[in-house]
Amino acid sequence: MADPKESTPAPKTPEAPAASAPADGEVKVAKVRKKKIKHAVPKARVCIRAGENNTIVTFTDLNGNKLGGSSSGSCGFKGTRKSTPYAAKVTAEKASELVQGYGIESVTVEVKGLGPGREQAIRGLQSAGLNLDAIVDTTPIPHGGCRPTGRRRV
Repeated sequence: MADPKESTPAPKTPEAPAASAPADGEVKVAKVRKKKIKHAVPKARVCIRAGENNTIVTFTDLNGNKLGGSSSGSCGFKGTRKSTPYAAKVTAEKASELVQGYGIESVTVEVKGLGPGREQAIRGLQSAGLNLDAIVDTTPIPHGGCRPTGRRRV
């Protein structure tokens, strides 16, 4: 003889679609995007790398954390036009637009490299309305260097 508890049918409840209701024991977690907090940075550092083929402008805070930047290639210049003084000026202006939300008032400029966009990138920063505290040249210069090859003996 069967147990009466087993033969009694369970009451039917309306079931929700499987996609919206998590299974027993599972917890549905919604993905939350954190909003980037833009803190006020009154003084910043601008690193300009003026190479032979490109000019890269980067804004950092005084600790070295990147705030934003731009390059001649990202401004739409391609090929030999990337290495022009005009491209360097446009790059500096665009980089300063990207970091306007930080409230930067004055900057210290560090220039590295001997490319054609050195001077124009600095002028682009001035035309963007930034106060330049100092301009420092950090171009690496070899002191001594590697030992030269020996003279050929026949």
